[in-house]
Amino acid sequence: MNYIVAASTDVGLTKNTNQDSYSIQVFSTPQGKLVFAVLCDGMGGLAKGELASATLVHGFVRWSQTRLPELCIREITDGEIREDWVRLVTEYNEKIKEYANSMGTHMGTTVTAMLLTQNRYYILNVGDSRAYEITQQAVVLTKDQTVVAREVELGRLTEEQAEQDPRRSVLLQCVGASPEVVPDLFFGTVKLNAVYMLCSDGFRHKISAQEIQQELQPDRMLSAEGMKVNMDVLIQRVKQREERDNISVLTIRSF
Repeated sequence: MNYIVAASTDVGLTKNTNQDSYSIQVFSTPQGKLVFAVLCDGMGGLAKGELASATLVHGFVRWSQTRLPELCIREITDGEIREDWVRLVTEYNEKIKEYANSMGTHMGTTVTAMLLTQNRYYILNVGDSRAYEITQQAVVLTKDQTVVAREVELGRLTEEQAEQDPRRSVLLQCVGASPEVVPDLFFGTVKLNAVYMLCSDGFRHKISAQEIQQELQPDRMLSAEGMKVNMDVLIQRVKQREERDNISVLTIRSF
């Protein structure tokens, strides 16, 4: 299995700063090529969202550069990834919260992190950034930690109602602004000739899963340059539809 990666971000139409932060890296290891990607969306309603998101991305990058090589000496297990990532998110929830308290303010960020090995994917999610798997359709691999997602799960709202609900962006938790954080973790098998995507909520609010699949399907994602062009087409479409948030998207093509 080999990988091509690309990323694109845009401040959007209304904000002065881009509070999204991300990193995407390809590693050559004894286990073969691996990709580690992380995307954090700083809370726009809280102070210094860009600092919260960048701080957490830095923590995950440090993990990928120090701990991941240790894990690659032998076969990586679901339990090790779960333990490492839950500990990391718990630690940074306290770090960000302590810093914000010292400054007399509040800070928070979502996080979606993904590790792709030669045969397995590992995903952590807190908040409403997302991970997708794109083949003949665009499938969401994560579950939004939002009020409306919970209402849909409980049968109180339909998916269509949730899209129009004014509470659409209200999070159940985020890193740095919650007393405790309980991340969701997802594990699965990496598909050959598929596209894996991480995005902030600003990327997906104004476009459909069908549009994502049409532009980012594997047959159209054959080089890093071409992948970025396709992502930028969707980013411009989102802006034309007057999305007000920052917009970020990372893609990984397996081949």
